[in-house]
Amino acid sequence: MRYFDVGETVVPRDVHRGGRVWSELALRVIADSTEALVSACLPGAEALWPSLYAKARVDGDRSVRTEAFEAMATGEWELAPGRWQDTELLLWKPPAAWFSINAFYTGAGLRNWYVNFEHPPAAPKTGSTPST
Repeated sequence: MRYFDVGETVVPRDVHRGGRVWSELALRVIADSTEALVSACLPGAEALWPSLYAKARVDGDRSVRTEAFEAMATGEWELAPGRWQDTELLLWKPPAAWFSINAFYTGAGLRNWYVNFEHPPAAPKTGSTPST
């Protein structure tokens, strides 16, 4: 089943096991079919991340990033606005899969990729609007 039109902006939300939003990232739909939702993110795309993680990205300080993950473990964080940086991101998510494939590109080509284990996506809510 298709939900999105090519070119549409979608905002997936990563939710901590306690039900609290951990992050949001504005993505552009490349394709939506029965096989997969394919979306992309270019540098400059709007995001919401835990404030410590956002600070780590801006400052380039990986130790602060570690603190952000420790805050997630305790369930205590505040979201802060951010922007995607450095790479172009392409995500491939089959409709009922418990994973997505994330590929990161630079001007030189594919930099790296990984499989992200995650819940299958929930159907979009009619009339909802992204918060980013």
